[in-house]
Order: sequence, then structure tokens, then C-alpha cells
Amino acid sequence: MSTKQKRVGILVEFNYEDLELWYPYYRLKEEGHETFTIGPEKGKTYNSKHGYPCKAEQGIDDVKHEDLDALIIPGGFAPDYWRRDKRFLDLVRNVYESGKPTAAICHGAWMFVSAKIIKGKKATCFIACKDDVENAGALYEDSPVVVDGNMITSRVPQDLPQFTTAIIAQLK
Repeated sequence: MSTKQKRVGILVEFNYEDLELWYPYYRLKEEGHETFTIGPEKGKTYNSKHGYPCKAEQGIDDVKHEDLDALIIPGGFAPDYWRRDKRFLDLVRNVYESGKPTAAICHGAWMFVSAKIIKGKKATCFIACKDDVENAGALYEDSPVVVDGNMITSRVPQDLPQFTTAIIAQLK
């Protein structure tokens, strides 16, 4: 274990992007962190875009921002569900506003838009979300990872090594 153990939540919902959940999940466990998934309902299994199942280890109603040292928002189509749910928006906003690493990849940046925390921040995302991110007042950068304070963003699964490295660096 290279760092003191931290509690890292990763959001899960139907149609999440497989690699964007599982790569950081296991990479952070490898670093010695307590990493777990947070879904709408504890114990429910959510299938990814490609059919890979993930059981929510925690339910959104059971997790408070004080329980987390970092939060990861994978992409796929799942963020379109979370952004309509006040409980998820509140968790994202509260983790971010408490100064803890709050990371989104791909369509996950939509959560920063809907939580109204991206204005004036440098960020990246999947190209289809670029207009939304810019219209919300962010400064878009086409880079593998963009770190602006405790907000970490990436574009696509190919950026996962840089994305996860940035998260790990903030947990140290």
C-alpha cells in the first residue's frame, strides 16, 4: 500500500461504461484504498452498456459526502440518469465543495454541469458533451486529463491511465 487508505466511491447505474468503472475500481484497490460502488439501490445489479454486471455495494440513500475521501463518475449513458436525480447531484456537489477529489470521465462531466459546479473551471469530456460543458461556463481543453483544483476530468477510456494517476496523486 503506497498511501494511507482512503474511501473512494464510484457511481454505478444502468448503461455505465465498463472500463470507466472497473479500471479505477481495481486500480485504487491495488493502491490499498477502500473502493466501492454507489447505485440508486444497494444490492441491485446494474448492467453496463456492454452487458457487464455490477452490483451496487452501497445505495445513494446510505452514503453521505462525509463518508468519502473521493468520488468517481464513470461515463457511458449512466450520467444521463444520475443528472436527473437530486440525491446524486447533491452527493457530487457536496463532495466537490468539501474539497475532496471529484473525478468524471466521458459523459460523467454532465454531472458537473447539472450540479452547477463547473462554471469557470478547466475541464475535458467526451466530445458529444463539449457544448454542454462550455455552455455551463467551463473552459474546455482537449486533453487526456484536466485537473483544476479537486475537479478531475477525462475524455474516453483510452485516457484512463492518466485519469486514474491524477486521482491517486490527489489521494496522497
